Amino acid sequence: MMAQSVEKARFNMVNQQIRPWEVIDSRVLSMMETLPRDAFVPEAYRDLAYADIEVPLGQGQMMMFPRIEARLMQALDLQPTDQVLEVGTGSGYLTACMAKLTQRVVSIDIDQAFSETAAQILDQQGISNVLLKTGDVLTGPLEEGPFDAIAVTGSVATSEQAEIFRQQLKIGGRLFIVIGTAPAMQAMLITRHDERIFSEEAIFETDLTALTNAEPPRRFEF
Repeated sequence: MMAQSVEKARFNMVNQQIRPWEVIDSRVLSMMETLPRDAFVPEAYRDLAYADIEVPLGQGQMMMFPRIEARLMQALDLQPTDQVLEVGTGSGYLTACMAKLTQRVVSIDIDQAFSETAAQILDQQGISNVLLKTGDVLTGPLEEGPFDAIAVTGSVATSEQAEIFRQQLKIGGRLFIVIGTAPAMQAMLITRHDERIFSEEAIFETDLTALTNAEPPRRFEF
């Protein structure tokens, strides 16, 4: 893409896809209008970096729609002092977005290739307040926690599968997670009020690729 057309594509993404989806957080809008999403997209799909699609990343994984990434960040109400956990690094684009808005992002992916590619791009973009890890977050809490905000970029089938993330929230911490099975899942905002009390708010319906090892059980067919 030519530089001018890239800027126009970013402008159109924000104003035609993201704003109409009830995203009004000025920090989120400004950051997404300036951060080069095309730098994080596989070369074969670079011309689609700002399109209203889920860009394929390989290994059965996809980048989320830009509007969902924006709604996620707005829902988490990210603050400059926040310590954030991202589950599912993927391309590293959302990682970079949240790093621009917060103090630090710890991002973990089960696929080392994603972590390595994201590390290179984040370095090229001069983003240094990110710790990238490779592993399965479902096996236990991270030593870097607890966190002010947690963004889970793959869905889980049941509310019980979200428990491991709830327990890594600080008091006052917020969790964005998509729960359910295709075709109708709920994007949820879960807030921790004290050691035992959490509130849950359904934000919107969507359909998101399952987090690895959190896929719904396959139904037996006769």
